[in-house]
Amino acid sequence: MKKLLLLLAFFPLFLAAQNYDNLSCRELNDKAMDVYLSNPKLAAQLLEKAAAKTNTAENKSLKGLTLNNQAILKRMNGEFLESKKMSEKALTYSNTSVVKASIYNNLGACNRSLGSYEQAIKYYLSALKLYEKRKDSKKQGTVDNNIGLVFSDLQQFEKAKAYHKKALAVFTKIKDKKGLSESYNNLAIVLASQDSLAKAGDFFRKSLRIEEGLKDKKGIAESLNNVGGVHYYLGAIDSALYYFKKSAAMERALKNFSGVAASYNNIAMVYIENKKLPSAKQYIDSAYSYSEKSKVATDLLASLDNYRQYHEASNNFAEANKMMKKYYAIKDSLQKQTSVKDLNELETKYQTAKKEKMLLEKEIEVKNTRYSLIGVTLLAVFVGLVGFLIYRQQKIKNKQQEQEFQLKSAIAAIESQNKLQEQRLSISRDLHDNIGAQLTFVISSVDNLKFGNQITDSKISNQLTKISDFTKSTIIELRDTIWAMNTSEFSFEDLRSRIFNFIEKAKTAKENIAFNFEVNESLQDQKFSSIIGINLYRTIQEAVNNALKYSDADEISVKVASHYKKMKVEIRDNGKGFNIDKVTHGNGLNNMIKRIEEIGGSCEIDSHLKQGTTIRILIGKTH
Repeated sequence: MKKLLLLLAFFPLFLAAQNYDNLSCRELNDKAMDVYLSNPKLAAQLLEKAAAKTNTAENKSLKGLTLNNQAILKRMNGEFLESKKMSEKALTYSNTSVVKASIYNNLGACNRSLGSYEQAIKYYLSALKLYEKRKDSKKQGTVDNNIGLVFSDLQQFEKAKAYHKKALAVFTKIKDKKGLSESYNNLAIVLASQDSLAKAGDFFRKSLRIEEGLKDKKGIAESLNNVGGVHYYLGAIDSALYYFKKSAAMERALKNFSGVAASYNNIAMVYIENKKLPSAKQYIDSAYSYSEKSKVATDLLASLDNYRQYHEASNNFAEANKMMKKYYAIKDSLQKQTSVKDLNELETKYQTAKKEKMLLEKEIEVKNTRYSLIGVTLLAVFVGLVGFLIYRQQKIKNKQQEQEFQLKSAIAAIESQNKLQEQRLSISRDLHDNIGAQLTFVISSVDNLKFGNQITDSKISNQLTKISDFTKSTIIELRDTIWAMNTSEFSFEDLRSRIFNFIEKAKTAKENIAFNFEVNESLQDQKFSSIIGINLYRTIQEAVNNALKYSDADEISVKVASHYKKMKVEIRDNGKGFNIDKVTHGNGLNNMIKRIEEIGGSCEIDSHLKQGTTIRILIGKTH
């Protein structure tokens, strides 16, 4: 069954105006290509005005643009030879990629209709290359559809289907109705050729609904012809004739010789199969006449094949044989012009070159990205280094000024002060503030008061010693925090050493208390994040402190073990205990519970009078 394709327009759409006399040559072309589907007569008049302007225009590209648009109108009217000549001439004027791409596409369409498939593929691939370079997805979809039609004509249906599906994806993405209609139509042609008639019918009807919505008479005529073809294959002869005749009437009104020939050939075939030979002969004669005018090879072959079937049905085998010889003479001539192998090789070479280009572009992009990252990294390092040096210099300068103002009398403590200065800078860099420096200054001031002023009052001296000791203890706590913050992860061994240090200090205050710290062997290599580690350490520290202060215990133990895929930490003392229900939780108990909850764990406090206190901590294992 003969099926025709209405190719898409190749220029932007604009709203038509009533007065065109004052428009420029380019504007006239744009208006013409806006209306050429719905009003080809008006489009031709606009292009004639544009052609008149190009006679005096210095821009040859505009001359090529106008001539090619006129060629497109000729092709849409089935005048393929004339259209081909005009586009070839337009090519000599054009020097812009967008016009050249449109010319290549029109030449591809003309050559396909005339049966020169290899030439058609060459022109289509040339157009596709230019559109890909311009990243014009709509035009790429159009050319993909056209390439698919060539493979469909050559009965390479899977390859044809691949190109049509690619085009359908593009038009779906950009929501182009005309492109969607063409893609549905082309896929339906392939499916019908593969006997998937039901699905083909659905696609043809989708295309028809879109064309009716667009009010595209030529598109409607083509879709009607295709829907009729599906009805014919499904055995609905009356419905098929209705659609074929309606399509033929519209094609006649549009003066599309090729479209008329296709519809008449379809009608003739229906009449032949239903033994209505006089009617069949009338339509074959008309189809053959229109085919000779349009020079469309597929229409001409269809007419000759219908003649053969007609003469066979009329028992005129001599005439049938004559038509069959004529049919194969034309078909053989077309096959000599087209080598399917060469055509496939041409298309494969193009796709291979395209992939190689994409890989090269990707490689260049990766290299550029790498160089950019290196450049940004080096710049960041440089800026960071300069910033650090400026910051460090400013800090040193500030400290020198402060020392000159506050510590002029502390010459004997220069070495100690320098060590404090170094420690203060380190803490400042880690915490990005001046807390450590301020604490160091407190210690220095106290020592200066004690030793620089020779204080003899023991109470004041003891009080200053307590202040100094408390400040030093605070710095130790701060260092513990820095230790945790500067360590991305640490083990129980690290945690144990910190807790032992704390317990050793605690023993000096409570020498009669026995301390014990046990870690299950399976948890020796357990790793913690800094957040979990510092919260766990502070909670254990708080629990031991509470036991030291309030429990009157002589034994305190810390045990760590596995507990149902979690880690259990138990801090126990054998002191006097307390009544949980009657004792209001102070800040210490609340802080422990809150710390553990913040790291996703649970903290349970169990205490009984005269039986001691047990604090149980459960947290998930990390890794």
